[in-house]
Amino acid sequence: MKRLVVGIAAIAGLAVIGFAAFTAAPNRATPVSSTSIAAVEAETIALFRRSAPAVVHVFAQSQTLAAAEDDSGSRQSGSGFLWDDAGHVVTNDHVVRGSDYVQVRLADGRLREGRVVGRAAQVDLAVIKINSGDLPAPLPVGASASLAVGQFVMAIGNPFGLDQTLTTGVVSALKRRLPTESGREIADMIQTDAAINPGNSGGPLIDGAGQLIGVATAIYSPSGASAGIGFAVPVDTVKRVIPILIANGRIPTPAIGVVVAAEGTAARLGIDGLVVASVLPNSPAQRAVIRGIDRVQSVLGDIIVSVESKPVRRLAELTEALETAGVGKTVAVGILRDGKPISLRVRTADSGP
Repeated sequence: MKRLVVGIAAIAGLAVIGFAAFTAAPNRATPVSSTSIAAVEAETIALFRRSAPAVVHVFAQSQTLAAAEDDSGSRQSGSGFLWDDAGHVVTNDHVVRGSDYVQVRLADGRLREGRVVGRAAQVDLAVIKINSGDLPAPLPVGASASLAVGQFVMAIGNPFGLDQTLTTGVVSALKRRLPTESGREIADMIQTDAAINPGNSGGPLIDGAGQLIGVATAIYSPSGASAGIGFAVPVDTVKRVIPILIANGRIPTPAIGVVVAAEGTAARLGIDGLVVASVLPNSPAQRAVIRGIDRVQSVLGDIIVSVESKPVRRLAELTEALETAGVGKTVAVGILRDGKPISLRVRTADSGP
């Protein structure tokens, strides 16, 4: 059995796709009247035509690589969309990560130079700024809190480098959790069966009214191609994060300054919580006298078991609890020390870039 893995939907360079010729067998089924589906088709066509001009193709690479004409294959390729009339483009953080040279190709083929003005790796979102002159209208922004499973959605992007591709489907599930490379999880993700493939990253997920409801981010697949399980960052998260990224370049990340041991370590020790491996100097955790592992004496440190009385067993649950509290807030952190439960008051701080 193949192990399913999360595949981030971005690619380096363009894929070459071969097409095979097939001989179609005679279709003996009763033909469907074109008038019976014309209204549905017309509505989908109209939605695509209204939305597609705001969807862009994003190319990102380092300036060194950009100068090497024979190294174009290392270029990262993804999707994005116009956020406002000022020339801000929303995409995924992983599309532009590690890049300082960005180009954006508009739907009509025009190429614009861009620069990354904000990144939020914890929710896999980024903002690119391009020249604001003569741009299509940005997408209307909807809401994700009221979405329902079964609702019609469509995704527009550039899978495998193929511009302006439309796929359709439904909302398959809500409030999914998606792990990231940083050990965090993105909460409240939208799951959809609209095909999302490499290159769709950063493209919009749109509802039946033509409103933005999410940002295509990842696929869950054993092969790296769409298996009908795609994920999108909900637009309510986008609406909260993007204005902050435009204004400040980043969003504050609340933390208490602990490094926790691998979750597998706690499981092997039969511990139901997070083992504090070390405490960062001059951190809130140090001021609250939280203890890490004493490697000289081989003594186990504190075990975090809750935040604000909510159980914490995984790193993602700790980060989510701290993000819910926010920066500069005092939270009750429940720990086990020498087998005894203790509650400490810890003030969160911004962990920095």
